[in-house]
Amino acid sequence: MNTTTLTKTPRWPARALWSLGALMSLGIVAYAARYLLHPPRTSAEALGNPLGVPWLVVHVAGAAIALLLGSLQFLPGLRKIGGHRWIGRVYVLGCLVGGVAGLILAPGSFAGPIATAGFGSLALIWIAVTLLGWRAALDRRFVDHRRWMIRSWALTLAAVTLRLYLPAVQILDLPFLPWYRAISFLAWVPNLLVAELWLRNEARRMSDHQ
Repeated sequence: MNTTTLTKTPRWPARALWSLGALMSLGIVAYAARYLLHPPRTSAEALGNPLGVPWLVVHVAGAAIALLLGSLQFLPGLRKIGGHRWIGRVYVLGCLVGGVAGLILAPGSFAGPIATAGFGSLALIWIAVTLLGWRAALDRRFVDHRRWMIRSWALTLAAVTLRLYLPAVQILDLPFLPWYRAISFLAWVPNLLVAELWLRNEARRMSDHQ
């Protein structure tokens, strides 16, 4: 497979999706900055999570770094100026910090064991795919690296989809607690499925052009 093909400028649907994801990520980072500017001092201020102090701030900081930097990694021009590698390292660090803190926070979810399972699974898989992508880059398996990091970015965007679902529940006047438990999975499972479908379709197109 030609690596040049993998880094070429994407078609307009991909550009549109990238732009939407990048803009929404910036919005979520701006929203979450309140926790960094005014850290919660009690569990009540930390979304009712008894483990929220200090882990909510750690989680937000790591996830914010990942959201800010992740979309930049899909810009082909970044490789030309040598920024991809260094930004990627900071992105990986953000994912790992956010994922580990999220894993610590999950058992304290006010929504009980279902939400703990949902958010805990997200944290574990986020850490795993990011580490696999980082390892592939170290081994110079760049095709595998790109595939793993697309999965990682899909899971990073759970921070965005989570905050799309929550206001929808309120607008539709749905019972909050059962839907919050469902959202602990809905925030990331569809993202990962879309990424997998994208990767399969891409692999099929590449195979057709060989």
